[in-house]
Amino acid sequence: MSADFIARIVGMIALSIGGVYLGTVLANFAGDEPVLWAIVFGMVGALLGLVVTPFLTTRPMRAIRGKLSTISLKTMMAGLLGGIIGLIVGALVAFPLSLLPKPFGQLLPFIGAILTGYLGVVIFTTRQTEILNMVGSRFGSLSKGDHELTSDNNNVLLDTSVIIDGRIADIARTGFISGPMLVPSFVLNELQHVADSSDGLRRQRGRRGLDILNRLKKDPRISMRITDLDVEGVREVDDKLVVLAKQLSCKVLTNDYNLNRVAELQGVVVLNINELANAVKAVFLPGETLEVDVIQKGKEAGQGVGYLDDGTMVVIEDGEMKIGSVILVNVTKVLQTAAGRMIFARLKIENENEFAQE
Repeated sequence: MSADFIARIVGMIALSIGGVYLGTVLANFAGDEPVLWAIVFGMVGALLGLVVTPFLTTRPMRAIRGKLSTISLKTMMAGLLGGIIGLIVGALVAFPLSLLPKPFGQLLPFIGAILTGYLGVVIFTTRQTEILNMVGSRFGSLSKGDHELTSDNNNVLLDTSVIIDGRIADIARTGFISGPMLVPSFVLNELQHVADSSDGLRRQRGRRGLDILNRLKKDPRISMRITDLDVEGVREVDDKLVVLAKQLSCKVLTNDYNLNRVAELQGVVVLNINELANAVKAVFLPGETLEVDVIQKGKEAGQGVGYLDDGTMVVIEDGEMKIGSVILVNVTKVLQTAAGRMIFARLKIENENEFAQE
């Protein structure tokens, strides 16, 4: 049975009993027969309990639990500590306030306790890193795990797409990723599901991702581990990654465009491998000379298309006749697009002389 069903039954019974009691009291007050009043009010109470109870009990609790699942442990600890200190301050202030004449002596202690508790939570959550670091440095007896909890977290969560991509192994080996890499169990499960797919291409991609994980785990220079951390109430893997990154206050490593944008909207720092690849591509200026292997025709008449070692497309004017050859070209324009960098070039003078001789 669901929690909503149990809440409806309990609410129906409780409000029906309350309705019977209320009907009896009102009937005695009106000087009428109490049986009819008790039956009517009991049935109304049962109906209200059946309909309204989940909206007053299980639904708010479910919403609160969902909200708490998106808050990091560090923020929760800071809020709890701030609330306790605020209530202690409120208790100290309540005594002198209670000596004031009525009604101030009765209302102000309660209002003061609420305000100080709220201010304590707000102050400690907004300055949580500084406060927890100060507490950690003041009391040197904190354990190593506690100190890591209060310090900035350099962990990096790996997405399924970035594991399948494979470039993460080479990037991690260079040391550009400062913190340890975490692979949540739900990402590993999705990767295994892809590897077991009936589609041949998906199966090959999944097995490639598993091979990449094995390489990362066996390399002593790379810090990578699989964690059982999970997020309750969230089904999609991308949504779980974003929520888990917010809880751990860490970054997400991906090359998924949609995940990148969703994470940024929710304040999660994203490391995108495609953006890194575009940033480290060689910069070519108009007039420079390149050596390109022309492999296919371009969209326009007479154009040839080749690719550099980093995958940059080079569109060569009048290069169609050189398909299958490695030629020298002069850069005429460099265009940066959302898909990457594209270079436009024309045949070098020596190649044009060869055409004239032919």
